[in-house]
Amino acid sequence: MSSLRSPLREVAPGVLVATSLVMQTNTTVVVASGRVLLIDPAWTPDELDALAGALRERGLTVVEGFSTHAHHDHLLWHPGFGDVPRWASARTAELARDEREALVAALGADFPAELVELMGRVDAGSPGFGVELVVHDGHAPGHTAVWLPESRVLVAGDMLSDVELPLPFWPDDVPSYERALEILEPFARAARVVIPGHGSVGSDAFARWEADRRYLADMRRTGKSDDPRRANAGMEEEYTHLRAVLGYH
Repeated sequence: MSSLRSPLREVAPGVLVATSLVMQTNTTVVVASGRVLLIDPAWTPDELDALAGALRERGLTVVEGFSTHAHHDHLLWHPGFGDVPRWASARTAELARDEREALVAALGADFPAELVELMGRVDAGSPGFGVELVVHDGHAPGHTAVWLPESRVLVAGDMLSDVELPLPFWPDDVPSYERALEILEPFARAARVVIPGHGSVGSDAFARWEADRRYLADMRRTGKSDDPRRANAGMEEEYTHLRAVLGYH
């Protein structure tokens, strides 16, 4: 039985999403004539098994993969997806290679060796499917959103989430996150659908963008925010951490 929170569901023409039980992690499936661009497949081994089976049942063939950034839960793969090109930004590919030991450790000792071997095997490059890559350094160096202009879908990676606060990457590069929001603004304004790395698929991309910008502005100005996402798992700790980073104790 699949442990996916939900089966593959269509969120826009030719765009399917599956959501993991772990941290509401989203897998995005871009379909064109039975061919698939698979973005950030996640998360647990049984979920990856189920995803491969769901694609097979639909008669869909993965021909390319893409990882939005070099965190372990966004670099996963499964033999059922095939031995196909897997792309990422140049910086993401570099980090996936250079920080492999730490990324593998983050998977945990019980993660199957076959899937460990496949994790992070990405090359610098851009997929087909008519997508536009939006590269920035918010949340992770070389983080990449994927813009689908025809359907106006923004696959945002670990940004524009309705469940996570903005999470600048170590060493807490808040200016890079703010610049990333500037880069993402026109796409958030234009998007009909936003798919975050973690959280709910929504039609409110620009409202999420405004919430993220407001949160960082409030934290810079006063060290305080009443953002409701603070109530979600792990976010109060992140809020306290950002206060300290910005000099509020």
